This record gives sequence, structure tokens and C-alpha cells, in this order.
Amino acid sequence: QGQLVESGGGLVQPGGSLRLSCVASGTFFGTNAMGWYRQPPGKQRELVATISNGGNTNYADSVKGRFTISRDNAKNTVYLQMNSLKPEDTAVYYCNAGHHSGSYYPVYWGQGTQVTVSS
Repeated sequence: QGQLVESGGGLVQPGGSLRLSCVASGTFFGTNAMGWYRQPPGKQRELVATISNGGNTNYADSVKGRFTISRDNAKNTVYLQMNSLKPEDTAVYYCNAGHHSGSYYPVYWGQGTQVTVSS
């Protein structure tokens, strides 16, 4: 059974940057992609970005041009570089491993890391 552990969250001022990391260990059955979701306070969880095993990426419109998802297969790690952060980016960010076939279907989840954007 695969495990995902996120890190890198914290408090940052508007316009600042953070990089989230997600280390994967174990076996992930039926997956061919990794992704990041987020859940703002009082709102539903939403997909932020995905990256396939081949390196193809997709982003939510709200983060295009500001966030970058990447992976280092040698380190079994997926990253989410977040620039030009806004207060509305405040959320718990979750790493996941899933299956991408037209749409993205998360299967395995990390425990989440809090990102707060505030002055």
C-alpha cells in the first residue's frame, strides 16, 4: 500500500512563494499520475494540478501561470511550486496518486499540509 507525505506548508504574505513537497513510498496500484488538491476553509476540495508518469501537466484555471507541478522520480517526490500567492489560495493542500484517463481520479491521499496566505 502506497503512502504519501506532504511538507512545505506555512504562512506566507500575499505575493510570496512556497514549495510543497510530497514523498511517495510503497506501491500504488492502478495509478499513472500524481496530483495536488486543495480544500479552502468552508469549501469543497478542488483539483489544483496533475502530472502524468510521462510528465504531462494540467492546471486549474485559477492557478495557471502561478503554480508549477513537477516530479523527481529518483527521489519519489512530487512538488508544487506556488508563486504570486493570493489570500484565496489559503487551503489545506493534499497530495495524491491517481489515474488519469481523460479526467483525473485520485486513489491515494496524503494527510494534507496547511497553506495560509495573509498579511
